[in-house]
Amino acid sequence: MNPETARLANLISASRRILLITGAGVSTGSGIPDYRGPNGVWQTQRPVEYGDFLASEDKRIEYWDQKLAAAPFILAAKPGRVHCASVDLERAGRLGAIVTQNIDGLHTEAGSSSSVVIEVHGTGREAACLGCGARGAIEPMLELFASTRRAPRCSQCGGLVKPATISFGQQLEPMTLARAAQAADRCDLVVALGSTLSVYPAAAIPLDAAHRGVPYVIVNRGRTDHDDLPAVTLRIEGDVEEVFTEAVADALSR
Repeated sequence: MNPETARLANLISASRRILLITGAGVSTGSGIPDYRGPNGVWQTQRPVEYGDFLASEDKRIEYWDQKLAAAPFILAAKPGRVHCASVDLERAGRLGAIVTQNIDGLHTEAGSSSSVVIEVHGTGREAACLGCGARGAIEPMLELFASTRRAPRCSQCGGLVKPATISFGQQLEPMTLARAAQAADRCDLVVALGSTLSVYPAAAIPLDAAHRGVPYVIVNRGRTDHDDLPAVTLRIEGDVEEVFTEAVADALSR
């Protein structure tokens, strides 16, 4: 084990309320492409803004086309090593919360409890009505759109339906942000995994903890927006699956 990974293992071993911040890098190994990397989705595809989704049927169709194309990757993906190591931390009583920017639902699929998983950008495994709030599995809505080529509507109230994710320009759920802020207030270690830490307000959550003196560790392949901040205790460049799983295994073996 290299010195940086050993240092992370020591920090994990000494902590009891760890806050994990997870980004696209923890799911690329599960076959889900990232969005902002050199080969990310947004290099070739422009996201549909929330306001445009509300205002235009053509934009709603464009949006659902994007979701239809992405669905096979999300629905077929299996949890990776980071997801499983996170479950190990929870079972060992070391995990306070997981704040994830991902919409793939893989933390829950791996076995993390709903009480610790905070999906700040929602989930792509469900659809939600923007009118009455009714939610359900995403597959029937994808099938309906594929067969009709019309944006789905709610069977209960007739409202617009979209995946239960946060679109560009859409407000994050206040209760979700409140849970994340509470987790930052209570944690004794924060570890950011596989995130460029460039999307706010999610990227501010680890800083909330770090600014009150909590150790802050970043593990990522490639630069992040927090790399040069004095609040960062340890920055590890490398494969997030290898680094994090090795550190967790070592910490929990003590």
